Amino acid sequence: MSYDVIIIGAGAAGMFCAIEAARRGRQALVLDHARKPGEKIRISGGGRCNFTNLQIAPEKFLSQNPRFALSALKRYTQWDFIARVDAAGIAWHEKTLGQLFCDGSAQQIIDMLLREMAEAGAKLRLETEVNGVKAQADGYQLDTSEGALHCKSLVVATGGKSIPKMGATGFGYRIAEQFGLAIEETRAGLVPLTFDPHFLAKTKALPGVSAEAEISSGNAMFKEGMLFTHRGLSGPSILQISSYWKEGGALALNLAPSQDIGATLHADRQSYGKLSIKNALARHLPEKLASLLVSEAGVSGNLADQSKTALAAIADTVHRWSVKPTGSEGYRTAEVTLGGVSTDALDAKTMETKSQAGLYFIGEVVDVTGWLGGYNFQWAWSSGWAAGQVC
Repeated sequence: MSYDVIIIGAGAAGMFCAIEAARRGRQALVLDHARKPGEKIRISGGGRCNFTNLQIAPEKFLSQNPRFALSALKRYTQWDFIARVDAAGIAWHEKTLGQLFCDGSAQQIIDMLLREMAEAGAKLRLETEVNGVKAQADGYQLDTSEGALHCKSLVVATGGKSIPKMGATGFGYRIAEQFGLAIEETRAGLVPLTFDPHFLAKTKALPGVSAEAEISSGNAMFKEGMLFTHRGLSGPSILQISSYWKEGGALALNLAPSQDIGATLHADRQSYGKLSIKNALARHLPEKLASLLVSEAGVSGNLADQSKTALAAIADTVHRWSVKPTGSEGYRTAEVTLGGVSTDALDAKTMETKSQAGLYFIGEVVDVTGWLGGYNFQWAWSSGWAAGQVC
C-alpha cells in the first residue's frame, strides 16, 4: 500500500496534520498502536480539554531555541483554532489565565478531528504497530504489524514519554536518532514534585490542603494554586515550576502572595491579641498550614505576646519558605515531556528535517514544551498545521 503521507501518531498534532494534508488533496494515512485515537485529548482538562489559551506567546514555551515555535504559532494561531471549534458547534468557556475549555466533554474535540479527517479523505488505522522505518529513493517504507506501507512523506507525531499507561513511548526519538538527528535531553514536565521523609513527616497532616501560592525557582515564578500530597507538592503552580526546577535546587514558596502577613498580624494584635499565634495566622491561611508555618518559624504563645522579631520570623516563613524537592513523580503522572528532537534539525516553517527530505516531526516529540493551560495543545495544532501545508 502506498500513500502520499503517513503520519505516525493519532494524537492532537497527528490528526490535525492529516486533515490539512488531505485537504490539499494528499492521500494521508494516520497510524497508531492504540485502540482509540486522541486519548490524551480525552483525559485533558479534567475531561473537558483545555484546547488552547488566549495568551499564546513564545516566552511561554521551553526549548533550547524558544523562538523556534514562533513561526508556526503566528501562522496558525489560537484564534484560528477557536474559529474551528466554533464552526463545529462546540460550546466553550474561559477559565483563569486565558485557559479555554469545552463546556461539555473533551470527546467533542476528538469527534471534530475525526469528522474533519473523514470529510477530507484522510484514513485512520489503529492497533497497528510500526516496527521500523527505511528511507528509499522515492520516500519511506514502514514495516508494520499490518504489512509493509510506503509513503512519499513521513510525519512523526508520536508524542513524548509522559503518561506511559496511555501508550506513550520513546519511539519517535528512536526514529530521529536513526536518521542522525540530535535529541535534547528529555525529562518529565508539568509534574508533581516529591520530597524526602523529613519534609513528608512535617507535612503528614496536610495532604489535601491547598492554598494560593507564588512559587519561584531561579528566574521563573508562577502564582497559582498549590496542593499538599502524600508524596510532596502538586497543583498548578507546582506543575508549572516543575518544568524549570532542576534536581538539587530549592523552591521559594510565598504562601500568602496577596497580602503582607507581617503587617496583617501586627494590625490584628489589637482586636485578636488573645488568640494563639497559630489561630491568628489561621485567620488568613488554612489552619493545618498555619500550624506548620508557626512551628517552622519557632514561635509560640498568643498574638499579643509576640515581638516584632517574632512576627517578622513568621512573615518570613510564610512569604519565603524554602523547600528542596528530591525529585518528581516522573513520566507516570507528567503532562508533558521536556526536551526531544532538536529544533536545530528542523525547518521552523515546515517542521521538515533539514537533512532528510520528506521527514517531519511535530507536536510533543519536538523540543518545544508549553506552560500548563492549553499551550501544548496549541503547539500541536500549529505544528501539525505547518507540516500539513507541505508534506
